[in-house]
Amino acid sequence: MTDGVGLLELRESASALRRAGKSLREIKEITGVRSNRALAEALRGVPPPVWTRRPRAKDNLHSTARELRAKGYTYVEIAADLGVSKSSACLWTRDMPRVGRLSYKEIRERNAACVSQFWAAEGVRREARRSAITAAAAAQIGELTDREILIAGAIAYWCEGTKSKPHRRNDRVVFINSDPDLISFFLRFLATAGVSADRLVCRLYIHETADVDSAQRFWQHVTGLPAEQFRQPTLKHHNPQTIRRNTGDGYHGCLKIDVARSGELYRQIAGWWSAVGAAPPQHPGPMTCC
Repeated sequence: MTDGVGLLELRESASALRRAGKSLREIKEITGVRSNRALAEALRGVPPPVWTRRPRAKDNLHSTARELRAKGYTYVEIAADLGVSKSSACLWTRDMPRVGRLSYKEIRERNAACVSQFWAAEGVRREARRSAITAAAAAQIGELTDREILIAGAIAYWCEGTKSKPHRRNDRVVFINSDPDLISFFLRFLATAGVSADRLVCRLYIHETADVDSAQRFWQHVTGLPAEQFRQPTLKHHNPQTIRRNTGDGYHGCLKIDVARSGELYRQIAGWWSAVGAAPPQHPGPMTCC
């Protein structure tokens, strides 16, 4: 019972009023029912009149969203185009596949192309900054005096050259390196120290799979020495288990320069180095470009 009216009687009267086109408010006024729950129970299964149905405000957007999805638009693109949320765009079109969707491989290739495009421009800018720093540093040094060449050459030799050991006395100047610029500077150092070019004996050390003749000609060009001052190259045998990085056209092996009658020169280099190595540490302020 609800307000003195039986549920069955309420259902019959409320249903008749509903079919007659009455709204819920009007039915409540006519029947005297105050409970929304009781009225909803009495009208269960009875459809409301057409005029009481509210129009869906976004019906037109819903159909437009599906049209855009059919053209291959993403949820984000649909939302931006229609001015709705991404969740609404997804709700309206989630049953539809996106036309022309990229595969995982295509996405990776597209991303890789974007990265390559970025570094194509960024690499140029970074290289320009590196070159500017290098040029500024070179300007700080300027032209070297003979004294500075002897100092730098002694340091280079003590890092890369052959040195006498307490258990193996060998006061000879022997220098080996793969850097053409360092080899050229060492020759300049020797000339400054008074060593004539005819006292130099060179030998190439290189892997047997490399172009030995081409490398020999390369070092002859770097040193400016005749072929007669180059000994038979020493070849390193191939080890299949070794992963070699020094391959290709830029690989020229190492050049060994042996200075004949160099005992006195060796002791001079040792003295120059001892003067540099024994100097007390100093901590000047930052250098400024001239």
